[in-house]
Formats: sequence, C-alpha cells, structure tokens
Amino acid sequence: MARDIPSSIRREAQSRDFQPSIRIGKSGITENLIEEIDGQLTTRTLVKIKINRGLFERKDIDAVWEHLASATHSTLVLARGNVGVLWR
Repeated sequence: MARDIPSSIRREAQSRDFQPSIRIGKSGITENLIEEIDGQLTTRTLVKIKINRGLFERKDIDAVWEHLASATHSTLVLARGNVGVLWR
C-alpha cells in the first residue's frame, strides 16, 4: 500500500452509489475469482468486492484483503467489514 491514493479515487470508493461487482461466496477465494477481479481491474479503475457473511472469521478479513490486493497487483482503497475496494 505504498502508493498514495488520490482523493477522487477515495471519494468514488466511498460513494453509496458504487455497488459491489464481485461477491465472494461459499467457494471462497479461487483462481477464477482472482482472474475475475484482475479482469475487472483491467477494464475499470475500481472494483468493489463483498464477502458473504460468515465465510471468514472477522480477525481474518484483513488478511483476505491483503491477499486479494497482492494477487491482483492492486491497492486496497477501502475495507469496511466484509466490503472492500481495490484500485489499480
């Protein structure tokens, strides 16, 4: 997370109108999921991801966001509970 995140990107990530385009369900984090996030980051700057409740322990969610960010070579802009926004 070394990159400085522009305020316009932060604002967009926090917007209530910005809906999750990826949902992590019972199959968890798979290679296909990583590829889907990667593909979406190629066509747009921000991708909002929602993790289904109960899928991970609350204490593990930060590690999930870190993993997704590094696996997709992106930056975690916002992580609030089970919703996160990645930017590239």
